[in-house]
Amino acid sequence: MFGGRLSRGRFDLRLLFALLLMLTTTATAVAERRVALVMAEDDYRLIRPLTNPVNDGEAMEAALKKLGFEVVLETNRDLRRMRRALDDFREDAKGADVALVFFSGHGVEISGDNRLLPVDADASSLDTLEKTSLPLEEVRDAVAATAKVGLIMLDACRSDPFSGPVGEGRGATSLAKDVADKVRPGLGRIGRAENILFAFSAAPGETASDGTGQNSPFTAALSKYLGTEGLEIRSVLTLVQQEVYDLSKGKQLPYVESGLPRLFFATSAKEQLPERERLLLAMADVTPEMRGQVEQIASDADMPLAPLYGALISSDTSHLSADSLNARLREAADAFVKVRAETRTLASDDPQVTALRQQAEDQLSLGAFDAARQKLADAAGIDNLSRNALKANFVRRTLSEAATRYLSGGAARATLDYATAIKDYESVVALYGEIGRSPLELEDADRLIRTLEELGILYTTTGNIGAAGHAFEALQSNIEQRPDLQTDPSVKRDLAISHVKLANIRMAQGDLPAALENYETARGMLQDLTATVPDKKTWLGDLAMANDKIGDVLATQGDVGGAAQAYQQSLSIKQQLADAEPNRADLLRDLTITYDEIGQLAHTAGQLDGAETAFEESLRIRLALAENKPDDPERQRAVSVSHDRIGDIKRERGDAAGALVAYRKGQVIVEQLVGRDPNDTELQRDLSVGNAKIGNALSDQENWPEALEAYQQALSQARALAAGDPANTDWQRDLSVSLEKVAGVLAIQGDRSSALKTYMDSFIIADRLAKLDPANADWQRDLSITLSEIAMLRLKQRDISGSRQAFQDSLDIRQQLSQSDPNNATWQRDLVVAYIDYAQVAKDPKAVLTKALDMTLELDRNGQLAPRYKFMIKFLRDRLAKVKAGHQ
Repeated sequence: MFGGRLSRGRFDLRLLFALLLMLTTTATAVAERRVALVMAEDDYRLIRPLTNPVNDGEAMEAALKKLGFEVVLETNRDLRRMRRALDDFREDAKGADVALVFFSGHGVEISGDNRLLPVDADASSLDTLEKTSLPLEEVRDAVAATAKVGLIMLDACRSDPFSGPVGEGRGATSLAKDVADKVRPGLGRIGRAENILFAFSAAPGETASDGTGQNSPFTAALSKYLGTEGLEIRSVLTLVQQEVYDLSKGKQLPYVESGLPRLFFATSAKEQLPERERLLLAMADVTPEMRGQVEQIASDADMPLAPLYGALISSDTSHLSADSLNARLREAADAFVKVRAETRTLASDDPQVTALRQQAEDQLSLGAFDAARQKLADAAGIDNLSRNALKANFVRRTLSEAATRYLSGGAARATLDYATAIKDYESVVALYGEIGRSPLELEDADRLIRTLEELGILYTTTGNIGAAGHAFEALQSNIEQRPDLQTDPSVKRDLAISHVKLANIRMAQGDLPAALENYETARGMLQDLTATVPDKKTWLGDLAMANDKIGDVLATQGDVGGAAQAYQQSLSIKQQLADAEPNRADLLRDLTITYDEIGQLAHTAGQLDGAETAFEESLRIRLALAENKPDDPERQRAVSVSHDRIGDIKRERGDAAGALVAYRKGQVIVEQLVGRDPNDTELQRDLSVGNAKIGNALSDQENWPEALEAYQQALSQARALAAGDPANTDWQRDLSVSLEKVAGVLAIQGDRSSALKTYMDSFIIADRLAKLDPANADWQRDLSITLSEIAMLRLKQRDISGSRQAFQDSLDIRQQLSQSDPNNATWQRDLVVAYIDYAQVAKDPKAVLTKALDMTLELDRNGQLAPRYKFMIKFLRDRLAKVKAGHQ
């Protein structure tokens, strides 16, 4: 939207103001003659009148006089008087060094010609409009004939002069058809004219605002920044452009076409520019694409542009993906809206404190966060002095200071300054601590609760999990002490959510029993609330979320049946919500998540029909969502995930070809997304995992060369991610698995030495992860698989002792997993495989194989043995027969 026009406008306006400021800052300026004609029209007789042009003309007259211009001001002239003014200007100013014409009023383009409208302009016909308007070419000719250097500044792109209500002879006149077809509001592009610079208040073909204050945005910016002492010339231009852009919320951007020579004049700044001006300068370097994103988020939040630009520019966002950056900006927008609302509603007994808080809100709206926080600091300082000087006011003033510090924390959050926000919120908690057990009004009690919640969220965001846990514990305790806990359902809901927040921390700390207890407590509260107040759809969503969380814990603990029950309860609620509002994309997305969770559990339990049904339903919904919004990367990525999961089920069924088709469908989507955003690490990980899955399907088909190539691509991508963040356990695990995949193919191709070395590289990672969290079943299983592969290679190398020990270590892990959840078909099958492997080095292989066969038959009877594994029954019977024959 702003691409070429922005950069070109910046260059040309720089020349304009370089010239203007040169006239006041260079020694030769004293000898130069500078003349200006200012024309302003607002009292239109036959078309829509305007409000501000005469004010604009007077403002520019004053500004130009300060710059040493001889100024003639003409206001509300008809066409005859405008032409006479131009003739007088041409005659009186002849021979001047610099000539400037400024026009404020209506301007239009008629069949490619730009025209300025005097107060007697008549639009009753095309011929009449042409005869009653002033061609811009006449202005250009007058300026060119007057001086060596000419400036034509037009605040004349006002909104459509032919629209609006008719009233008392001064309203708009509707355009006749022959006029409407050839007349466009605003001005058209000007060709390059030697020694003349044309400055428009808006881009060619666009209209400019008349303004709601005393001046238009364009003239207000000019008069504000023209006289800034010591401001570098290029910066003057940028300030004017970005000021207009910001105040118009992105709707208007000044534009200039210049035939002037390139001039670069500047003076040294005496001191650093104010924060607002520094922000405006930085805004000029934001890309057009990012401008569009900021404008959309600001529009959605109904907030000014500058605070969002402040958050964007002040934060290090270079490492963020496009989606993460969008989420971060929306977080900043939410924080701004929240602190703005609280500033407006927060009262103080001290009028000085109230005034400072209001001034802080004004600075926040301009994106001047430091200035806003300084105002709040001044307000807090007043309360601090008062509470220490007058002990009788101690509690009231302490709470007032705490309220101001809370606002300051919100201001820091709005600029994504987490460290400063935490410091401010911690000071709020400390101030509440100073008043001890003094009774609190509900408003003050609520503020403490909100502060503790914000602290918990910020501690979690910054990785301080322990502190987050303490904050959420304090949050829970304070809600429990609320006197209206038993009478206000919303307070009960807040208490339930506090249990969820604390449970999330316990999960992150690996304390699954404590997490489960908190989640179940929350679910119980929410069940009671939704039964009492059934029309609260948000609370039903909370209940579904609590069931999801419980299902996650139970699944991690290996309780497949309990997890399935929790997920089914969640699915029932989410389906109810989605049926009530079928066009809500977020509700449909939530539905797919639970379908996936159910599918994963069914897959784990060996119930492939149920798993495939759930995954197919999830894919159906995601395809519809992606079709409705094809440019949404998250929706496309979700479709790729569904294809992968269906591919996994097809592999389990023994359909390697079908699995390969599904995997490749998903991989095509991921590759397209990576092409759009190559810095997104999650997409890079998806690419690695996708290559590994393709390798699996090719291995099933015994296509070893192509399988190895796919695995090596996955390994290369996993190495890059793991090297970039060694502390990321998910990426370390991906690297370990990728190493094993490559090693497996190398072993099959006969390169046992390279295979063993690669397996040992994988073992180092798997062993470290397993020791890091012994309760993590997935990591324990990974280690058992690696040990088994190492044992097999050592056996082939006739290292019987080393092979036996590795097989035994693998068997021990799988026995523990199997005993922890007898319903987990994958773990039971893993144990069967471990027995088969161990039988190769066991002293009594017959007993080991018999146990393996009995387990396999039991899995088959229970429907937990997938079709692709049914061969194991015949395999074990054949092995047993050989062992028995060998003993005879």
